[in-house]
Amino acid sequence: MSETVWMADFRAGNRENMFTKLERLLQHAGLPRIIGNDDLSAIKIHFGEKGGHAYIRPVFIRKIVEAVRTLGGKPFLTDSCTLYPGERKEAVSALSCGIENGFAYAVVGAPLIICDGLRGHSSRRVAIAGELLTSADIGVEILEADNLIAVSHFKCHELTGFGGTIKNLAMGCSSREGKLEQHSTVAPVVNVKGCTQCGACLPGCAHGAIEIKSDAALIDVERCTGCGRCISLCPSKAIHIQWNEESSKVMRKMAEYAMGALQGKAGKALFVNFITQVSPSCDCYGHSDAAIVPDIGILASTDPVALDQACADLVNQAQGLSQTALATGHEPGGDKFRGVHPHIDWEVTLEHGEKIGLGTRQYELKRLEPKGKSW
Repeated sequence: MSETVWMADFRAGNRENMFTKLERLLQHAGLPRIIGNDDLSAIKIHFGEKGGHAYIRPVFIRKIVEAVRTLGGKPFLTDSCTLYPGERKEAVSALSCGIENGFAYAVVGAPLIICDGLRGHSSRRVAIAGELLTSADIGVEILEADNLIAVSHFKCHELTGFGGTIKNLAMGCSSREGKLEQHSTVAPVVNVKGCTQCGACLPGCAHGAIEIKSDAALIDVERCTGCGRCISLCPSKAIHIQWNEESSKVMRKMAEYAMGALQGKAGKALFVNFITQVSPSCDCYGHSDAAIVPDIGILASTDPVALDQACADLVNQAQGLSQTALATGHEPGGDKFRGVHPHIDWEVTLEHGEKIGLGTRQYELKRLEPKGKSW
């Protein structure tokens, strides 16, 4: 059975601008059925890294905030701390980065809350019926929110082929431990040359798995639980994730973690994808490369799998842009994701998501009709 995916293209004019068009899209996609009076409504976004610019424009997020508030909800913007050392490795830096990238209250009209706490460890394990995992470690504020609107920038991704709603739910709503569980199967590793033996990692390890040796810190893999706390504590950035998980397994874990993020949100979640500035890599980099296809539109659905599938299809149906990272598949119908990342079977996320009951790949695309006779 197919699910409905609503689409608003970027045609606008004196009868309707893109902001009122977005509001109409949200209405058709079912936002009024999701928001109740006084609901604490989490709007999960990606703040973007400093130096990047492909993330969703904050003025569009403000329109979503206003739509939630009009329905009686109490919206807040949320993101999580990153697993890797960077501008968003803990809540203070993440919030500062978000504000500097334009997501300040004065712009978006909603407070910013990091969903997994000060250092990425404010979380709760929830049971999931996955094939690889039986539980997922999800940020507390995601679980505590009455409803969830995941607003995602749809783009290519160097590990999973593409990034959209499922990745925003899975990686974006999980704790540091949850991110590590999806990316890796082993403990973090210390770069001996980079370690200064300062000992900053020692008090942060709740399991006593780290000790300072003569040349560097050493992590006891038998005692390490893989929480990743030491990564954010290291001032010299000498502790790293071991990116040892094969991409197909990461994608399957992601689909299962997305189920965890939606725990308790049956009938209380909406997903919105912006197919804009479809960049060749993740927004977590401190730069944004040229878009590989023209801007396509904004899509929304209550089914995360159907939405991501529709977006992937629209990107592949588009004419690829020359002089970009797109090496092959420029023609309409060409595989844009393999055109950028040729060795990644990006369909795995969608296939596994459908298999475990996260959603369906079958969809009916409904395009918003223009208001009036013409734009």
